[in-house]
Amino acid sequence: MPVNAPTGRRERKKAQTRKALADAALELILDRGYDQVGVKDVADAADVSVTTLFKHFPCKEALLFDLDQDIEAALVAAVRDRAPGVSVPRALREHLITTVGPHTLMLSPHTPIPHPPGEQPAGPRLAEFSRMVDETPALREYAHRMWMRHETALARAIAEETGAPEDDPACAALARFALDAPLVARRHPDPYRAMDEIFALLERGWGGPSGR
Repeated sequence: MPVNAPTGRRERKKAQTRKALADAALELILDRGYDQVGVKDVADAADVSVTTLFKHFPCKEALLFDLDQDIEAALVAAVRDRAPGVSVPRALREHLITTVGPHTLMLSPHTPIPHPPGEQPAGPRLAEFSRMVDETPALREYAHRMWMRHETALARAIAEETGAPEDDPACAALARFALDAPLVARRHPDPYRAMDEIFALLERGWGGPSGR
């Protein structure tokens, strides 16, 4: 136990610093606007140096998306830990509906799926964050790249669960289309109905309206 304690303390300290930076960035940027806040402002608010900030985050945009590894792990878990009898498309639909939620599904079709750092702000604060991402090209592009790079891990998990080869194109396609589904659904007046229809298509394959 004593041998492991220092490592535990170091990891906790790193996690605390990372969370302090992410929380400070979210608060400052929501209050002032993305372009009005610099990395030094965030570092000062978290009481660390700019050098320390860049040890935890590679760029300013990354400060606002601090759940990247957790998001990927949750996507993979949705496939691997699904209940018996639940198909992969159904499990992914349920996970994405829960993850995305009403405040982001109802935004414009150009808005990527945002995941604020730490504990996600609820209600209007989450909607405010989502609007900011939608209106800030640098954040919009970064968020979309971040979201879609989970495709590889998700495709691998689907292949493992279905006994397909790791590079199976059908598994890769399902991963890509599942991640794209919320973005497509936002173009529809009823995005939840659109999600149902998209995942029904992924479940059964293309068969209508006339087989074309």
